[in-house]
Amino acid sequence: MEHEEYINRVTQFIKLRKNEEEEDRKKLEEFKKITNYISGQYDQDASYQTLREYIEKCENERGVKDGQRNRVFYMALPPSVFIPVAQGLKRNVYTTEGSVRLIVEKPFGKDTDSSNHLAHELGKLFKENEIYRIDHYLGKEMVKNIMNLRFANVLFGHAWNRTYIDNVQITFKEPFGTEGRGGYFDEFGIIRDVIQNHLLQVLTLVAMERPISTDAEAIRDEKVKVLKCIEPIRIENTLLGQYVGDGDKPGYKDDESLKDKDSLTPTFAAVACFINNERWEGVPFILKAGKALNEAKVEVRLQFHRVAGNLFGSSARNELVIRIQPNEAVYMKFNNKQPGLSYQTITTDLDLSYHERYTDLAIPDAYESLILDVLRNDHSNFVRDDELERAWKIFTPLLHKIDNRESDVEIKHYRYGSRGPKELDDFVKKFGYHRENANYEWPRQNVNPASNKL
Repeated sequence: MEHEEYINRVTQFIKLRKNEEEEDRKKLEEFKKITNYISGQYDQDASYQTLREYIEKCENERGVKDGQRNRVFYMALPPSVFIPVAQGLKRNVYTTEGSVRLIVEKPFGKDTDSSNHLAHELGKLFKENEIYRIDHYLGKEMVKNIMNLRFANVLFGHAWNRTYIDNVQITFKEPFGTEGRGGYFDEFGIIRDVIQNHLLQVLTLVAMERPISTDAEAIRDEKVKVLKCIEPIRIENTLLGQYVGDGDKPGYKDDESLKDKDSLTPTFAAVACFINNERWEGVPFILKAGKALNEAKVEVRLQFHRVAGNLFGSSARNELVIRIQPNEAVYMKFNNKQPGLSYQTITTDLDLSYHERYTDLAIPDAYESLILDVLRNDHSNFVRDDELERAWKIFTPLLHKIDNRESDVEIKHYRYGSRGPKELDDFVKKFGYHRENANYEWPRQNVNPASNKL
């Protein structure tokens, strides 16, 4: 690319704030002036040496002193070149005159063996505290809020266990399909693309024990302990699906970039896993993710047990919902007497919607937050090597079954724009979730008592 083409490419999606456009335009122009593009080949030392010379020239022009020549390398690249690029950087651009930080974008391998190989090769080149395996879900506002909800509130802290919670669902829904990315997606599938990383990371935060401090390693230690308590996913605890066309919406196999027109790669998956420890024994954690569904949504839903000896037998279970996106929110579904002369019990909610409560506060993009963490040398929201290994061990046997098209692997079809396979409701019900009062609305009385005299 030419320099101008590069600048246009990296700035075209930068949004200017309302009422701050003029100030933001000035900042954007300043950003462009210090943003540069050096072309080179992944596997040629000469390219990295050109990069090093350019970096040193910039450092000298800016008067950067020895000991402060800090460098961050961000590898958002095809996984096949992670290792050669890391080797080229270490041989030619690594510095001992400041800190070095290497950001690695997923996927971190395709299974346990490939992930361990990547970790081993990177470990030979960079120290673990120099490596930042980035999962952008850990930078999302509501994911980072899970620890505050759990450990800063007595109410939630005491109810956060198998005594009160019947099941947990972590859901990821996209309203669009692969849209020309079928060739890439077919190599990974929805489990590798979303569940093994994003949703499993959210699960560890929901399920982990209280860390001894907010130090990065203390938090990551507890996340690893949770993963060690989860056995590999069994095929009978899995529902797999692939979307088909609906009207003018094409099916997965209609994607022109897809090479294997007989592909059995799942575009939808629901898996149930169990954490075998004192807090969570017997509580199913249901992880669901899919493309070409009916809406865009990511949420955590904790459904509580029914009230024992309930006076109001038809009342629904309580649910605590953490909506990660869109429109960040935390709300509790609870039962209440319908106002007025009726004694009917209705379901309503205690609702903290961020766009209503925090109107003057801007929520940063996940990557914005995580890159700032890198600059601060904070590993709290990044994946450690042993954490990654344990995560892959949970899913690798299932993934190999799917890859090998074993006889007990069944792919259900679902329509583009639907909620997923029709078997989904029975699947979650099997693990204890009851979709009660799914379409409840705020109550509206027919008569205003104040306007009517006896």
